[in-house]
Amino acid sequence: MNKFEKLVAEALDGLPEEFQRRMENVSISVEDSPSEEILRKQGIKWPSTLLGLYQGIPIKNRGVHYSNVLPDMITIYQKPIEMLCSNEDRIKERVREVVMHELGHHFGMTEEEIAR
Repeated sequence: MNKFEKLVAEALDGLPEEFQRRMENVSISVEDSPSEEILRKQGIKWPSTLLGLYQGIPIKNRGVHYSNVLPDMITIYQKPIEMLCSNEDRIKERVREVVMHELGHHFGMTEEEIAR
């Protein structure tokens, strides 16, 4: 596991127990940068502005018929985060922020709710 992946793992390990218990059917990965396809689908022109991405069905939208589906996917993008940060401490902080942000979407929060 590289240094950046360890930061993501630390951010997940640092989650409160109540959040860790509620993480259902979700996979978290690290990629260097978002693909052209992802950027196009998200309507993003500058790759450096996409730090993480949640893809899936938020927990609060899952009903009784939610079964036999692939895991939700949270992707953390290493290069955009590193480009925005001036030092290792700031990278660690930003990774935690991005992980928390994307997990907020997994739990069904909107951008406005996450910002608060």
